[in-house]
Amino acid sequence: MNKKEIQELAQIIRGLSIDGVESANSGHPGLPLGMADVAAVLWTQFLKHNPKNPSWFDRDRFVLSAGHGSMLVYSLLHLFGYNLPLKELKRFRQWKSKTAGHPEYHETPGVETTTGPLGQGISNAVGMALAEKSLASRFNTSRNKLVDHHTYVIASDGDLMEGVSHEASSFAGHNRLNKLIVFYDDNNISIDGETDLSFSENVIQRFKAYGWHTQKIDGHDLDAIKSSIEAAHATDQPSLIACRTIIGYGSPNKAGTESVHGSPLGKVEARLTKEVLGLPVNKSFYVSPPMKKLKEKAKRQGVIAEKRWKEKYKKYRLTYPTRAKLFEACLQKEVSETAMAVPAFDTGKIATRSASGKVLDYLANHVPALMGGSADLTPSNKTFPKGEKAFSKAEPQGRYVHYGVREHAMAAIMNGMALHGGVIPYGGTFFVFTDYMRPSMRLAALMGIQSIYVLTHDSIGLGEDGPTHQPIEHLASLRAMPNLVLLRPMDANETVEAWKIALQRKTGPTALVLTRQNLPIYDRRKEKMAAASNTQKGGYVLVDDKGYKLILIASGSEVEIAIDAKRILNEQGIKVRIVSMPSTELFDRQTRVYRNKVLGDKNSVRLAIEAGATLSWHKYVGPRGDIIGLDHYGASAPYQELYQQFGLTPKNVAARAMKALKGIS
Repeated sequence: MNKKEIQELAQIIRGLSIDGVESANSGHPGLPLGMADVAAVLWTQFLKHNPKNPSWFDRDRFVLSAGHGSMLVYSLLHLFGYNLPLKELKRFRQWKSKTAGHPEYHETPGVETTTGPLGQGISNAVGMALAEKSLASRFNTSRNKLVDHHTYVIASDGDLMEGVSHEASSFAGHNRLNKLIVFYDDNNISIDGETDLSFSENVIQRFKAYGWHTQKIDGHDLDAIKSSIEAAHATDQPSLIACRTIIGYGSPNKAGTESVHGSPLGKVEARLTKEVLGLPVNKSFYVSPPMKKLKEKAKRQGVIAEKRWKEKYKKYRLTYPTRAKLFEACLQKEVSETAMAVPAFDTGKIATRSASGKVLDYLANHVPALMGGSADLTPSNKTFPKGEKAFSKAEPQGRYVHYGVREHAMAAIMNGMALHGGVIPYGGTFFVFTDYMRPSMRLAALMGIQSIYVLTHDSIGLGEDGPTHQPIEHLASLRAMPNLVLLRPMDANETVEAWKIALQRKTGPTALVLTRQNLPIYDRRKEKMAAASNTQKGGYVLVDDKGYKLILIASGSEVEIAIDAKRILNEQGIKVRIVSMPSTELFDRQTRVYRNKVLGDKNSVRLAIEAGATLSWHKYVGPRGDIIGLDHYGASAPYQELYQQFGLTPKNVAARAMKALKGIS
């Protein structure tokens, strides 16, 4: 397209954005009006994509991190021929439309990630660029670049204020993720007013300090936009292009003010703005005849680009059949039967975090898509598989990631890796630090993407580090998050099963919650215990006395306490059933018949035991039940003493069970 046509495209984008917001009587017209020129140059001159196949692997990724400006991306997707007809733009923000208030992954063809909370999109983009660089270094050859695409981002002042973007951008600069290009919408306006109310740092200098290539341009100068992208392509660093724009560009009375950020222009101002932009004032959702032809051209170009890539891939398979098979396994996120045949653990004692590390040693050799790391807790999380190399700018083929002390960014980067494809990401930290990860974990659950969290030091069992590091409310808190599955295994063999579940589960994130302290590995056959494979059901009868009068329900390290309490109760003639409940989420998905079979009838006396808040256990214990847990913070002491002081002992469990049986509260 020539310069005049690109300018016309920018104006059409602005018109569609105005009308979408006006029709909904809500939304954010300011950013689409301000960044339309940047988007028009990028999408016509540089973006490699195929509207007929939005999931084509070697496409460039486009992330609107400033998701409030969603009419910008919806206008682009419609104009470039994605399956987003004009009627959907007219239904902006309405029930069951494909044009939600913020872009939603899976809901709209061509939307790469859900970008509601600011800072998430740019951080996801770092993960996409990380996955691209990793896969390119593993599979590209000097003659055949099978993985060769960019990740482009439009980010706002708000994105760059949010802490997660600082963490992720620092990581990107350190690792020289040069295929990442961020357009910073530098318009000096936030919701409250001018950004200098709260924001006076020099963004360019900050990103230079991170190790980024930086530029400052006029965001309405088409030539400057094009030149800046060409310069970004030429550098070996991630790029920040600060685009000085006018928010609400074209609006005669609201441009450059906070009033255009998050409110419709209004009927009169919308008309005046269209006059300034040279758009028909009496035609809503106007697309000029030349722009109507754009979608067919974009589809043709996209089909040709993908066809060329497929031809390249065909030659690759013939020349490098073994590597091609490995590449295909990554694209499919394949978990083979061999990978699932993780060896069981013999009897003994081992912390579940250590058992997880040994499982990872095995899995790293059998799941080529697996790539993970830790937020500077590698020795504690046991997340670095033997024989693996660490990813770095010098060795980008490494599959282990040192995230540094950046828990929030780690989780957001993992989301980007999962969304990019070809990678199954896992990340480790202490369970208590999910306080920092939670926003990104929630978005993984919302999007239904496969991220695996290795969360160690799961309770007061971590001991002397004290209450700041002892997670109390975290199990209950995260169990409240839809589509997140938590697994708190009782021993090494339940840990094996937990990893299998996490690898097989493609429709949402999974958290493995693991101990610091050693736990026994029982000879299940000798002890007449159910197989660890029952972990797949979330909760199961571990061991049972015929004619039981009491059910003890526990997760993780407290199952051992329940087993020892059963021995005390048996000595007093009380018959007991023990239920291991590694995952309440998976248990709740079982049939009612199965759940009732495990928990007994409604008159069963049940006692739940967990070293955490009691909030999530009430629905399992029933009207005659009781819960032993911690509805208070921990303390600094050896873990054995903490369990004793807080009543998490077999003797106290037995005593409370006796009271429950007698109906004493």
